[in-house]
Amino acid sequence: MIGKPPFETIVVTHGPTVLRVCAAVLGPVDADDAWSETFLAAMKAYPDLPADANVEAWLVTIAHRKAIDVTRVRARRAQPTAAVPDAVAPAPIDAIDTDLTDALMHLPDKQKQAVAYHYLGGLPYADVAEILGGTAEAARRAAADGIATLRRTHPSRSPEKVEVR
Repeated sequence: MIGKPPFETIVVTHGPTVLRVCAAVLGPVDADDAWSETFLAAMKAYPDLPADANVEAWLVTIAHRKAIDVTRVRARRAQPTAAVPDAVAPAPIDAIDTDLTDALMHLPDKQKQAVAYHYLGGLPYADVAEILGGTAEAARRAAADGIATLRRTHPSRSPEKVEVR
């Protein structure tokens, strides 16, 4: 194909992967917002993206930055001290294994991100290292440590047993 595909094709092709990564890193409550912010930023930058760029790695990098933004906002939110009013629980994200997402939330950040970007996002360790900073070997080690923890704590829920859609 000459040139880049329409942006809508990028969203359809890579949207589910970006959503899985956002949910794995942030949890299902904030995943939709991070997904939307990722594609909004990507849409603005897409005209300047080289035609031969790795679009998936580019999108996961943007999602990583949006996840950092969400994490910073979370840290600044006021923590309620009184009783929480009755609220409707958010609907689960259909494409996300919420048990796995919950297990991932208990991993240290580097391990959680390395597992999410490599196993759920499908990125090679070199791309994971570029996103997280550090070497491919460090990214591989963080992912391996994360998987080992998931196997110990949730043996039937480790990411390599979940079909990546």
